[in-house]
Amino acid sequence: MEDIDDSTICDSVNSLVEGCRLPVHMKGTDDWPLAEIISIKDSIGNKQYYVHYVDFNKRLDEWVSENSLDTRKVHFPRRDGGSNTGVSTPKKIHIGAGGSVSRPSSPVSTGTELVNGSAVLAAALQKRINRKRKGPSLESEDSLEAPAQLGPNSQQQQPPGPRQSGSMVSHHDDVVTRMKNVDMIELGRHRIKPWYFAPYPQEMVGISCIYICEFCLKYRKSRKCLERHLVKCNLRHPPGNEIYRKENISFFEIDGRKNKCYAQNLCLLAKLFLDHKTLYYDTDPFLFYVMTVFDNRGFHIVGYFSKEKESTEDYNVACILTMPPYQRKGYGKLLIEFSYELSKFEGKTGSPEKPLSDLGLLSYRSYWAQTILEILLSMKPVGDNEKPQITINEICELTSIKKEDRDY
Repeated sequence: MEDIDDSTICDSVNSLVEGCRLPVHMKGTDDWPLAEIISIKDSIGNKQYYVHYVDFNKRLDEWVSENSLDTRKVHFPRRDGGSNTGVSTPKKIHIGAGGSVSRPSSPVSTGTELVNGSAVLAAALQKRINRKRKGPSLESEDSLEAPAQLGPNSQQQQPPGPRQSGSMVSHHDDVVTRMKNVDMIELGRHRIKPWYFAPYPQEMVGISCIYICEFCLKYRKSRKCLERHLVKCNLRHPPGNEIYRKENISFFEIDGRKNKCYAQNLCLLAKLFLDHKTLYYDTDPFLFYVMTVFDNRGFHIVGYFSKEKESTEDYNVACILTMPPYQRKGYGKLLIEFSYELSKFEGKTGSPEKPLSDLGLLSYRSYWAQTILEILLSMKPVGDNEKPQITINEICELTSIKKEDRDY
C-alpha cells in the first residue's frame, strides 16, 4: 500500500473520491472485502460507486450504494506528485503471465466523455498496421452489425507495444475498459449478465439489454427489432463447415476472412466474458471453431475457441470460451480436447496462448492432469518383470501437449 495515504476516518461519503480504498459489502455475501472506488455517479439524488474488490477477479466489480461502504477506515489516494487519478490496483498474478502486471489508475471523469470502444479499436487498428497486413473495412450491413467505429480522437491514443501474441490486447487502454458497460444480454433462451467491458457501439451501451440473434450473432436494441430480424435471418447454425458431430453436439469451422461479420460479432460477444485477451477487429488470420447443441429450433452456440492459421509459437488456441449457461457441464474440457485433436491431426504439439484466465487455467490444468494420468495408467510392461517406461517426449507425441505446459 505504498501508493496510498495511511488509513483515516472519513467524516462523510462526500469526501470519497476515485481511487479510495475501503471495506465494501459484497452483494450476495456477508463479506466486507477491501475494494477500490473506480467511478462515482449520481443516480436520482443518490450516489452510486463502482468498486473493484482488490483480491478478486474483475468480473465481480459492481455498482454499490452508500449503505454498502464502511467509511470507518478509508485509504485515500496519494496526494504527492504521483498519480492524481486514483490508486493503482495490482492484478492477480497468473502463472505464465510473465510477472506482475499492474492495473492503470482510475480514469478522470470529464462529464462529457463516454466510455466506448473507440480507443480499444484504435489500438487494434494500430496493431494491425504494425503487422503489415492488408486492412479490411469495418463496413457492414448496418451500424449495429459491426464493432464500434473509430472515433475522431482515435489518433490521439497511445500506440500499443509490439504484438505479444495472436489475440492479446495491450493493457494501456484499461483506462477505458475498467468498467462494465453492458448490463444484460439476451441470447436465445438465456439472459446473461456480462462480466467485463466490450466495445459495442455507444447506442447499444445505454440500454437495459442487448438482444442477440443466437444464430448469426447480430445484435439489436429491443426484442421487437430482434423479432423482425429473425424473420429475415436464414441461418440456423453458424456459417462455415460442420467438421464434427456426435449425437446433438457439433463443431463448425469458420474462416475469419470469409465470414468477417460473424467472426467480429462472435469476438464482441466473447469479450463480455474474457478479460485478458480477445480479438474483435482483425479476424482474417484466425479460424474459429464453434461448438453447438442441436434441437428442433437449430444449432445453439455453447462455446468456441479461435486459433491462428499460422502460429509462429505453435499456439493451438488464441481465445477459448464456454458460454456461462453451459459452464460446469464438461463442455469446456471438450473444447480443449478438440483443440488438441486438431494439433494431432496437424502432427505437432500445441499450447494455448498465455496468460490464461483464472477459470481457463483451472480447466487446462484439469485436462492436462487427466490426459497424462490416463496415458500412465494405460501403460503395460514391455517384458516380464519389467516396469512400464515412458519419456516426456513420448507423452508429448501421444497427447500433443507441449513440454513446457507440464510446469503448470
